[in-house]
Amino acid sequence: MTFAATVLTLYPEMFPGPLGVSLAGRALAEGKWSMDAVQLRDFAADKHRTVDDTPAGGGAGMVLRVDVLAKAVDFARGRSGSEILPELGSGRGTAAEGSGGGEGGVDAPPTPFGRSPSPSELGQDFRIPVIALTPRGKPLTQERVRELAAGPGVILLCGRFEGFDERIFEGRDVEEVSVGDIVLSGGECAALMLLDACIRLLPGVMGAALSGHEESFENGLLEYPHYTRPAEWEGRMIPEVLRSGDHAKIAEWRKRRSEDDTRLRRPDLWERHIGARVQSASGAQREVQDLKK
Repeated sequence: MTFAATVLTLYPEMFPGPLGVSLAGRALAEGKWSMDAVQLRDFAADKHRTVDDTPAGGGAGMVLRVDVLAKAVDFARGRSGSEILPELGSGRGTAAEGSGGGEGGVDAPPTPFGRSPSPSELGQDFRIPVIALTPRGKPLTQERVRELAAGPGVILLCGRFEGFDERIFEGRDVEEVSVGDIVLSGGECAALMLLDACIRLLPGVMGAALSGHEESFENGLLEYPHYTRPAEWEGRMIPEVLRSGDHAKIAEWRKRRSEDDTRLRRPDLWERHIGARVQSASGAQREVQDLKK
């Protein structure tokens, strides 16, 4: 099944963006994944296509309206009775383009990049996860990326202004995710990051099968450093062990550097890694003791 990504955004023209080139772009052209950029303003109920309002209780900025967000999420999930994102004619703008869409309604979904499955193809109980990109969310991890990449797709909700009306998260079972302890102008760049992380894990996207298994975070550690020719550059040499041809020593060096760099650069990851090793060791000891009984 093709991995289907739907992005709910005020700026659909930002997609596929960098995902239209290199590995992701080739995979998109080959049908390994599909993407649809949906204009949030198409779900507004007034002629001005208003999607935000002033924050309750006062304060600076504007907040994305829950009613508009809910309509967009419902549309993407196919609750309105239409397919999630059926194929239409050419174009990549708003949902109303070429559809005669008027105030307060969406006559047709936007044109997809590729083809997304319909609810009938997925089963009535199926739900693609909906993720809101927000600095208030849980940190995105490689483990979560693997889970998403193993599924049939994801719906991404991109924030702007001061963020989302809080009620959307519980009201539509929306997962809050952050890509880092930074604040961006909007969720679009974060959505591109998340999608890139997922797409590269799809079958057939990366050239070497082992490429994804020895990277940072795959085993809870940062990846070891890499070198290539020339052997000497400005007086700096490639470590001798990497030029030795001794695969056992090379593997041991890479393991040690991975652990050392993680401990020094990411003590948070190192503590989790050590904790996981202690739990694994204690579990193994219990199993041995149970066998002796």
